[in-house]
Amino acid sequence: MIFQGNKENFSISLNDAVLIRHSDAEPTFFAGTGQGESNLYRGNFKVLDRKVERFPLQLIGLDDQAEQTILTLKRPNASSAEATISFGKFSDEIHVRLLGGLDRFWLRLQNETGEHLWGGGEQFSHFNLAGRRFPMWVQEPGVGRDMTTRMTMIAEKDGQAGAHEAATYYPQPTFISSRHYALHIDSSAYSVLDFTSPMFHEIEVWDNDFKFELYTGDSLASLIKQLAKRFGHSGHIPEWVYNGAILGLKRGAERNFEILDQALKAGVQVSGMWSEDWCGLRQTSFGARLFWDWQWNEKRYPDLPQRIKDLRAKGIRFLVYNNPNLCSDGPLFQEAAEKGLLTKNPDGSLCTIDFGEFDCGFVDFTSEAGRQWYKDRIIKQSMLDMGISGWMADFGEYQPTDMQVASGEDGWKVHNKWPELWARVNAEAIAEAGLTDDILFFMRAGYTGSQKYCKLMWAGDQLVDFSRHDGLETAICAALSSGLIGNAVSHSDVGGYTTLYGNVRTEEVFMRWAEMNAFSPVMRTHESNRPDESFQFYQSERALKHFARMTRIYTTLTPYLKSLSAEAVETGLPIQRPLAMHYEHDRKTWTIHDQYMYGADLLVAPVHKSSVSKWRAYLPEDETWVHLWSGKMYEGGQTVQVDAPFEQIPVFYRKGSAWESLFLLLRTL
Repeated sequence: MIFQGNKENFSISLNDAVLIRHSDAEPTFFAGTGQGESNLYRGNFKVLDRKVERFPLQLIGLDDQAEQTILTLKRPNASSAEATISFGKFSDEIHVRLLGGLDRFWLRLQNETGEHLWGGGEQFSHFNLAGRRFPMWVQEPGVGRDMTTRMTMIAEKDGQAGAHEAATYYPQPTFISSRHYALHIDSSAYSVLDFTSPMFHEIEVWDNDFKFELYTGDSLASLIKQLAKRFGHSGHIPEWVYNGAILGLKRGAERNFEILDQALKAGVQVSGMWSEDWCGLRQTSFGARLFWDWQWNEKRYPDLPQRIKDLRAKGIRFLVYNNPNLCSDGPLFQEAAEKGLLTKNPDGSLCTIDFGEFDCGFVDFTSEAGRQWYKDRIIKQSMLDMGISGWMADFGEYQPTDMQVASGEDGWKVHNKWPELWARVNAEAIAEAGLTDDILFFMRAGYTGSQKYCKLMWAGDQLVDFSRHDGLETAICAALSSGLIGNAVSHSDVGGYTTLYGNVRTEEVFMRWAEMNAFSPVMRTHESNRPDESFQFYQSERALKHFARMTRIYTTLTPYLKSLSAEAVETGLPIQRPLAMHYEHDRKTWTIHDQYMYGADLLVAPVHKSSVSKWRAYLPEDETWVHLWSGKMYEGGQTVQVDAPFEQIPVFYRKGSAWESLFLLLRTL
């Protein structure tokens, strides 16, 4: 970073980009105090800040040292220093320290006309962040996510679950600018990325000692690589995953195996059976919910250890479900409570909250004892010892801000850290069992640091439809945005998950979603929260035949997918990529959130509307693109319309691709 100027007027540049301009008349730095309030209802948060004060900071001291420049600042009329801001000359870090009880900080960065911004964690509605405001807070993202729709309004009235377009399971205070820099806030405190002003970007942090990390590069791709290196990567997904789809079935052992046999006879390529109900069920108004005590329910799944062995002999793995919470009416809760391993309320009682008509507690992952008990008692003994090969490591968003933990940390900071702690528990348990390369767990919640523990994200609970802010389209945006910050491998439930208020999955939704997931790193189905109301792939001959073909497409692409996985491990580049990553010179690619590059050679434009037989796709400049199914060639730099019947998702490959012979095999399946 380059500091230029004096105490009255200065600028700070990163390479050729001026990021900060400060003067007493137009200040860049602000500080203050506030009283945060978080209203929690079943994972849906309404976070308020009752600001006590906010004021601009004036520069009163400048110490230009060999390795850093230290600014000393105070509010107008204050008698002593109230903040220090250190700029590293070689580390590209800005270290902020607030004094005297201050706990709010705002930084304004210079904006440029036409600047685009990407990141913010896993975002479902908007790939380009410019012009919008994004709170960085781990939470349920809500149902519908659009208060102009009937679905969202009902969800908000019924369960405070309407939320907003920026709500996400996986926020991360990291963004990339089209000016070729990236910024990350190294803090787990509540923060806000506010890009609504045409004059500046304003970053808000509820912390008094933290760092801004800055990165520069010559391209979007180079910045993605740097961020991936910063946040880490947990390695390859297991080889067995490439053998086909993971079938999500939760109807008990007898019916599950009947459906599996039906799928296999129809030619469905299957790598795993995922039975989240292995632990038993309870009925709620939301639908059939699991019994949150992570042990084998022998009544619902008799002879499960032997069945798992029989499946593995056929090349099929068995997967289950867990999360970081324990239901208060289950034996594991009582065991953990007796050992003092659960978090507490401020009054010292055990912390439990309503997860939807049943209460659960939190194993305290800030303590070594809590982490080790969960690893040993649940993951190793209940799961790995039985031969289970993977699981959905769900939730991680519900921690109250007044929760008391063993580490003594402030609950406002622990809240966002929890997904990383949860990912760590799963990864360490697998590593301690010597099974890192063979076991697959997947998560929806995340925050800074999740990347180095969790090798597979999933997009959470989309509606079972084509809605703009909570349907199929959002799974694409989620993969693109999370991929920018080091999550190289992502996927979604084929057909979506949330069935509510009469909105049920149709055959069309399932088939279109299956087409998309055939061109993704992992294919996995889910029967939804209300399986008897939503369409299932085994309920029609047409859908079953279609799904079988999509799984053959997925497995045929395995050599290509493995090459992308290897590239992800080596470089950090995601498997599903924004078009701008490869075609940044073509500004039309900068805002596209509903298409993706599948590696460098395939462009995928999933159909995300109902009752259409043709579809439009934008093809980037300076390439000749070949429509996969017809062989017709198109010059880049234009939007084209192609036939898009079922089984022919709009896919194009680069003319001259070294993988052309493999791609052409897909036409014959």
